[in-house]
Formats: sequence, C-alpha cells, structure tokens
Amino acid sequence: MVNNYKKDFKILEKDFVYLDSGATNQHPQKVLKSVLSYYEKENANPHRGSYSLSVKATNVFEGGREKVAKFLNCKSSNEIVFTKNATESLNLIAHGFEETLKKGDEIVLSILEHHSMIVPFQRLAQKTGANLKYMYLADYNIDPKEIESKITKNTKIVGISLVSNVLGSITPVETIIKKAHSVGAQVVVDISQSIAHMPFDVQKTNADFVVFSGHKMFAPLGIGVLYGKLELLNNMPPFLLGGDMIEYVYEDHATWAEVPHKFEAGTQNVGGVVGLAAAIDYIESIGYKNIQKQESEVFEYAYNQLKKLKFLKVYVPSKKTERMSVLSFNISGVHAHDTASILDMENIFVRAGNHCAQPLLRYLGVDSTCRASFSIYNTKEDVDKLVKALKFAYQKFSKYIKE
Repeated sequence: MVNNYKKDFKILEKDFVYLDSGATNQHPQKVLKSVLSYYEKENANPHRGSYSLSVKATNVFEGGREKVAKFLNCKSSNEIVFTKNATESLNLIAHGFEETLKKGDEIVLSILEHHSMIVPFQRLAQKTGANLKYMYLADYNIDPKEIESKITKNTKIVGISLVSNVLGSITPVETIIKKAHSVGAQVVVDISQSIAHMPFDVQKTNADFVVFSGHKMFAPLGIGVLYGKLELLNNMPPFLLGGDMIEYVYEDHATWAEVPHKFEAGTQNVGGVVGLAAAIDYIESIGYKNIQKQESEVFEYAYNQLKKLKFLKVYVPSKKTERMSVLSFNISGVHAHDTASILDMENIFVRAGNHCAQPLLRYLGVDSTCRASFSIYNTKEDVDKLVKALKFAYQKFSKYIKE
C-alpha cells in the first residue's frame, strides 16, 4: 500500500506530475515553515556578535552541524563543512590535493559521474600532471573487473557516486573503498542522488570524503555538505579566503581558524542549515525503511510499465538490487527534448538532455535521454499518467519515425 505524502508538499496540490526529483526535491511545509520561523525570530550573523540574538543564531547554525554529523554517523561534528552545494564541496576537495599530487599519480573516476565530479578532477590532473582514468560499465553499472584493473598502486584518489543521476545504478561503493584503501588511495563519495532514499554511514563505509546537496533531500536550495575525516581536513589548505575562517590577520600574512571553520569563509547560509536540519527531521520521522518500501513499490511499477512500451528504450540496470529512483528512456527515433515537450503539454514534468553527464551519454552512444526521477511523494497514479502521456507522444511522432 503506497502512502500519500503529497499532502506534505503544498506545491503538489497543483495539477501536474513532478518527476524531476533527481534535479531537486520539492520541499515539505515543515521545512519551509522552519526556515521562515528562523528568519522571523532568530536571524542574526553567527560567530560575529556577543549579543544574545547572534549567540542564538550561532547555536542554531552549530546545532545544524551536529544534526548532520549524527545523521551521517560522524566521529565529530568538526568533520562537517557547510558549502553551497555538492559542486562546491567537490571543488574544495580537488583544490586540497593540488599541493600533494604529482606527475605519475592517478585519479580514478567512473564513467557514470556527474560533471561536478569530473571537471574539478580534470583540472587537478592538468595542474599536477596526474593521470585521469575511468572505470567503465557492464549492464549499466560499474564492471567489477574495472575496479580491479583501474585502481592500482599509483592511484591516489577515487571519485564515485553512490547512485547514478542518469541510470539510477547503485554502485558498489564499499567494494571500491576497500580496494582503494588497499593501495593507499583516498575515496570521494557523492551521495547527492541517494541521500533522500537510503542512509549513508561514514564510519561503516570508511569513506574519506562525502558530499551532497541539501536540495536533493527536501532542504532549501543553496546549502551543501562536505564530510571529511578530521585528519584529512586538517592537512588541507583553505579553499576560499575572507571573514570567519581567520585566526589572526597581520599586514603581510594570516593564520587560519580550526576545522571546520577554516573552510567556511564569509557569512554562511544559516537559513539553509535550518532547512537542512528540518529536512533530516522529516526523513527520520518517516524512516528510511518506510521510504525505501514506498519508493521501491512505485519505482518498480514504473520500470515494469515502461518496459512494456515497445517503442521505448529504457536505460536501467537489469538487477533490481542495483537500481533506484531514476528511469532514463527515449522513444526510439525521437529526440528527448521533443518527447519531454509533449509530456510537458500533458503536465508531466521530466528532465531531458545530457543530465550533466556528457561522457556517460557519449559512452552509451546517445546524445540525450528523458529522465523520470522519483521521490516519496510519487504514486502509481503518477506512473499511469506518465505512461498515458508517452503513448500520446508516440502517437504524435510515429508517422515521422524512420524504422
């Protein structure tokens, strides 16, 4: 039985089907109200003033850090750095390796990665002379043979997404971490596509760095998280310079505040942190087990219904245990943007394009796909409307399709 969580999201009272949660989730009223309440009752600049309202804002901000640390099972809340999104977090990490990486070292990514993972490490390789290598696929997921052959004694960094934003593939992150650590490499895990759907324990997985964007898990836009093992963060240089990341400034030099404040230059997005804390409360009030049960029922229903459409090509791992939340597809012979435009006319909102993963789509031999990405508020009725709209789109285009 699928529960109806649409009632928690005022925007979903409107007459449309939202299937772009892989880009950003909608926000439950509890999250929106918490942010408004902060700005109405507690707003001040944290860490700056000794007056009571500033102290209250500081406590709210640092309380949010503690909540995120507990959510990820960190050893210390000092291992949590707030950024504006996962992209900034990944850039910060890549910058931190500029002084230690050298020619002949290797950076290993998967071909599944988002541009936000690929491009910062491309530039890192170019700056340091390191070699950039990719792990490729079998059945729309990382080939185990690639893990063994690509991660070598020269590997210093491995970057991997827990769930692909294009294929919905659940990657073998723990296997990759164990292999990387066996050769002395550090692992960066992007959990942006998975954090709304499944838990992540940084101690259990032994990940070195973890990143995600809050808006992928019901929090407001503009707040991101970087987790790093404390000893690694202590050894990294700051990314941005300015106020609040300073210990002392002299005319000719400066010293830095301790981690995590060393990486949080300038006035921070306290409202975003408040919303992120409320989003964690929302997820925990439902429970990941209930979320997975609900979403799996809807997602598998969608997968099975779309597979029945003979005019559709679906890009999803065949193993049920290796897929979640994302369905990429194309009507054969029709450009993804054209399909999405027809769906939009029917009030079905899907993403169309390369999904910020051009190397992956090039590897798959397509220039774009439509993507339906699901969240807890989606229902089987949403799926039925999608299928009906796809049949309508195919009918419109069928006479123009070359067999």
